[in-house]
Amino acid sequence: MLDEKILEQVKQVIGLIKYPVELATSLDYSEQSKQTSEILHQIAGLSDLIQVKWEENERKPSFVIRRVDSDISVRFAGVPSGTEFNSFVLALLQVGGHPVKADEDIIAAIKQIDEPAEYTTYVSLSCMNCPDVVQALNAISIINPVVKHTVVDGGTFGEEFDHLHLQSVPTVVKDGEVFLQGRSTLEQVVTKIVRGMTGLRLKRLNALEPFDVLVIGGGPAGVAAAVYAARKQLRVGIVADRIGGQVLEGGQIENLITLERVKPEELTATFEANLRDYPIDQIGGIRVENIGSRTPEGMIPLMTEGGARLQARTVVICVGSSFKHLDIPGEETYLNRGVSFCPHCDGPLFTDRKIAVMGGGNSAIEAAIDLAGIAREVTVIDIADSLKADKVLVERLKALANTRVIQCANATRVLGDGHRVTGLEYKDADGQGQMLELDGIFVQIGSTPNTDWLTGKLEMEDGYISVDNTGATSIPGVFAAGDCTNVPHKQIVIALGAGANAALGAFEYLIRNPKDA
Repeated sequence: MLDEKILEQVKQVIGLIKYPVELATSLDYSEQSKQTSEILHQIAGLSDLIQVKWEENERKPSFVIRRVDSDISVRFAGVPSGTEFNSFVLALLQVGGHPVKADEDIIAAIKQIDEPAEYTTYVSLSCMNCPDVVQALNAISIINPVVKHTVVDGGTFGEEFDHLHLQSVPTVVKDGEVFLQGRSTLEQVVTKIVRGMTGLRLKRLNALEPFDVLVIGGGPAGVAAAVYAARKQLRVGIVADRIGGQVLEGGQIENLITLERVKPEELTATFEANLRDYPIDQIGGIRVENIGSRTPEGMIPLMTEGGARLQARTVVICVGSSFKHLDIPGEETYLNRGVSFCPHCDGPLFTDRKIAVMGGGNSAIEAAIDLAGIAREVTVIDIADSLKADKVLVERLKALANTRVIQCANATRVLGDGHRVTGLEYKDADGQGQMLELDGIFVQIGSTPNTDWLTGKLEMEDGYISVDNTGATSIPGVFAAGDCTNVPHKQIVIALGAGANAALGAFEYLIRNPKDA
């Protein structure tokens, strides 16, 4: 049952529905069906335009959100709760006539899709990456009903995951084959469906006026840089595949000063609100691939994937980092088939199974603690002879009955049966080969900067961009901040400050170098 606070929040937006909507349910006598029925009837009770009816379907519980006397619909299989509750409410509003918010070129591209297709997105209700994909495909199917979309919760329909050998979410399946895995924005999903950037979007991006400051990256450093630059009354743009960055890959945040604790999606929502408060040109669902030399007109050119060309007087690079891989045989073969980097997304798929967490730092031990509440057995495997994680986390791990730690262990091979992970080979402290039977492996051994595209362009240290105390790089007018730089510590609070510092450095550069303006 939804509590009064949530119902009141939904009631505030339910008035946006313009057309009659039916929730066509298919239920059985399970507890999940009971929960689904209760939620749907509670929501229907908030508006005379919503009605609940029965409709037979092989998946139970499931329901269709359908605009009456229309072919506009989306289907959910499972309880509409957890991280997908907002997706459910948004789909209800959009099916009911509230317009999808997206760039006009993206909407035009969706309307031009003429190939009928059915997509199924497999999710877990604790996955923070899943709603982006779910909401993107829902929006596409609502704008253009030639595309059909169903959302399936793995916690309710585990047998479908087993049949398709899926061990990672979100996973989008089309015609029985994997179409897309991992987080994606609406722009990225549309680009994949139409097989490239739309001509209209390319034309629009190329026509953008040069920026005073162009920020690359949408994590804490990038958002702070964009906001601080905009506060200086500069023309600011931010290019990011998604706002939030690696923040969205973690669990509850408890070390961000001024906030006792905050969920990643809540912090990201705050970032998005901060950006909306200023006239910042947000260019989403795309990445910058190259940076050129300053032109005679004083502009720094940047090329994006898909061939768009942007220009700016100064640039702030905040591209963050990505999870490190083990780089051992079998890892790539079983990626998303038992090898995972997101315990919060994929953890529920390993309920009552034996898993390993690779690493000994804070992220690894936090992951092991979280997974211990789901898995039958969690083994922490660390190459070092002592765990580097904070003592409070180590003590919390040791107090759990279904966890253990193997140290001085050097992983050598991921084992599998052709479909999924079955074990891990490693060498112990004596150099002897050992084998551990496992159902899943969560890799938490740190991260590497997303700076490959800058190789040979900027001065770097082991892939990290070298910056001075203003965030300036080796290229005049180009600044950097956050986890992609050579600052010694990688924390959200540090990235926020570094982003603001780099933006202020860019502002001072523009003042002192009018010839480049």
